[in-house]
Amino acid sequence: MYKLLLCGVFCILVTVCFGQSVTLLAEDSKEPVEGAIIISRNAEVYAISDRYGQAKNDAFKGSMEITIRALGYETKTITLDFSFEPNLMIELTPALFNLDQVIITASRWSQSMDNVPMKVITVDPKTVQFQNPQTAADLLGTSGKVIIQKSQQGGGSPMIRGFAANRLIYAIDGVRMNTAIFRGGNIQNVINLDPFNIQNTEVLFGPGSVIYGSDAVGGVMSFQTKAPTFNSDEKWNAAVNLISRYSSANNEKTGHVDITIANHKWGFLSSLSYWDFDDLKQGSNGPEDFLKTQFVIPDSDGVDEIRLQEDQLLQQPSAYSQANFMQKVSYRFSDHLKINYGLHYSETSSYGRYDRHNRTKNNVPQFAVWDYGPQKWVMNLIHLVHIKPNKLYQNASFRFARQGFQERRITRPLNSSLQTSRKELVTAYSLNIDFLKKWDDSQTLNYGLEYVHNDVNSAGIVTDLADESSEKGPSRYPNASWQSTGVYASYNRELSQSWSLNTGIRISAFAIDTRFDTAFYQFSFDSGGLSDASVTGHLGSVFRPFDNWIININAGTAFRAPNVDDIGKVFDSEPGAVTVPNNQLSSEYAYNLDMGSSLILLENLKLDITGYYTILDNVMVRRNFLLNGRDSIVYDGEMSRVQAIQNLSEASIYGAQIGIELKTESGLAVQSDLNIQQGTEKNEEGLATPIRHVAPTFGVTRVQFQQPKWQIELNTQYQGRLEANQLSLDERSKTEIYALDEMGKTYAPGWYTVNFKSSYTIQKWLSINAGIENITDQRYRTYSSGISGPGRNYVVSVRMSF
Repeated sequence: MYKLLLCGVFCILVTVCFGQSVTLLAEDSKEPVEGAIIISRNAEVYAISDRYGQAKNDAFKGSMEITIRALGYETKTITLDFSFEPNLMIELTPALFNLDQVIITASRWSQSMDNVPMKVITVDPKTVQFQNPQTAADLLGTSGKVIIQKSQQGGGSPMIRGFAANRLIYAIDGVRMNTAIFRGGNIQNVINLDPFNIQNTEVLFGPGSVIYGSDAVGGVMSFQTKAPTFNSDEKWNAAVNLISRYSSANNEKTGHVDITIANHKWGFLSSLSYWDFDDLKQGSNGPEDFLKTQFVIPDSDGVDEIRLQEDQLLQQPSAYSQANFMQKVSYRFSDHLKINYGLHYSETSSYGRYDRHNRTKNNVPQFAVWDYGPQKWVMNLIHLVHIKPNKLYQNASFRFARQGFQERRITRPLNSSLQTSRKELVTAYSLNIDFLKKWDDSQTLNYGLEYVHNDVNSAGIVTDLADESSEKGPSRYPNASWQSTGVYASYNRELSQSWSLNTGIRISAFAIDTRFDTAFYQFSFDSGGLSDASVTGHLGSVFRPFDNWIININAGTAFRAPNVDDIGKVFDSEPGAVTVPNNQLSSEYAYNLDMGSSLILLENLKLDITGYYTILDNVMVRRNFLLNGRDSIVYDGEMSRVQAIQNLSEASIYGAQIGIELKTESGLAVQSDLNIQQGTEKNEEGLATPIRHVAPTFGVTRVQFQQPKWQIELNTQYQGRLEANQLSLDERSKTEIYALDEMGKTYAPGWYTVNFKSSYTIQKWLSINAGIENITDQRYRTYSSGISGPGRNYVVSVRMSF
């Protein structure tokens, strides 16, 4: 704490000097505009304004035109020679809406949304700061268009348009996070990201395989983390942010600090965050099936104690903690060339998988121990950017990343002395080379290549707690390698001022090599391999009949190549069943059609609707299987039905995303988002059944009032009900997750919460957020979740910026 205070005093005393910069101010309040994107039209150079509203303009020298886009302000285009404008002050006119936000996800380069035929949403820093999410998963949930599944408090698995886990892409600073062991169920890797360090979040809905390759079936979630901003001259400037937060429902204690130091050549950003969560308390009004009536106190000798729980609203074990560290270093060789280095590190404590702790047999807990962790993630990223027009490109980007992932699962049945630990280590290397080429003002070509290589190491250890002896046990995965290579091109042509065309194609190839350990399971093979190639593409158009109306249509394909989790996993997938390897798999393909429209009426009312239809062919699903002619084997001491991932299904998903937003000049705003989706899959007999990740109707409605120094919001979040026959076949046996209807069948209850949030800026350097979540204290679970959401929750956070 002493060192932190010294650092804070130092940063406050540093004089912040700017020169040769563009300064952006709000026309009405004269306050700085942060997060505005300044684009040079002739070279597609761009900069982002900092918290002082300033952006370095050296890169724009020689440019005759720049366009400035900022959320909440009218788009502004300025024509002049920046070589003779070392210091420029520009005022932006407030606007209730605009339809031409700048996005990066669709092409890896900044571009206006009115040239993108796919549906893309952004979650900007101001929204994140006000909504104050606990984790990066909760950050996605604030959009109202992504639903988050949780099997434990230390989790968060996004579901988008009926797809989840390994059918969605996670990208951090342009780097693929998906690994060869991303599974088809639910994953919690997104919590590795620090929400305090995320500068901008974009979600692309629908196929994104042309740019992102395998797994981009249902959508892409792209997170851009904060980076240091260069100063305009040789003097150094510094800034520090301090954040602390407390939540009552899980006794959260969170702290964050980040420090930025930069001059005209060098930029450094260091960040540290720590979260500590106690067991999560659920609401008092809701299904009794979600109450926690008993828990297990594990004993080291294997004789465990079952206790009745005094507070049945307390969900234990669900406590965990997490620490994140980020270091960014940027160096500018010249106005045309710069290099960025980023180090990300995240580590959680061990934590209980809450739904498995609730699994019972004859009303007795099945497990004494079922824990994850520690879960670790580390990424080293080198990013080189070259901006200088030539025959091949205007902009070039080279990204090389090395990521390390560690996962661990520790299980022990009740009153057993044998404890099994399965540990997975994945090392992922990736190389992305992306180019942007423009011809005049109407044609843009994005092209590039990607190479990804994953090494998977998996091991199992069985420990006898009675004598503390250990021996090698069965692993979850084979030791394996997975690699993928892809080349792509995407072309955009503005046919007129109101009509543009966008098309793209990608050719990809993948290969898997696996080495199985047959000491514990009598597989008919000890090695295996797969290789295949895929071609995907899209064709779309954006039509703008008026400045206040956009119509878009897009047809696209996507694919998901089998990974190590698909072909090699050994795992208890559901009660009484075990998944075994199957190396006879091929890629699944998605065919999607999107149509959408955004319309602004009377300058203060915005309507947004998108309809979509997706067909997924050759779907990899878990079905009954034979292992060496046997339909059952002993797994973890229990006779279990053999299953395996197989290409046996075809699925179709369709739905609509509807949004309405009303804003007034007085600061009052009303916003509502509704998501409706339906989906079925056909098995090998042609029987149509519901799809697991197709969530019931869900949405959010907000009423906000905002003034220069303060903002308040009252919102309600809600989810519809799924009856027993609307659940997928795999979900119907999971009584530890769902409630029981009057017939004793599992179903997903509908629910709603009412929430209040507020923020107040005491000084420019000091602000406070406070709120009450789930005011009516509802007991609810987001669809497919194994843990209930927080009950009535009082949240307060303090933010200081110097």
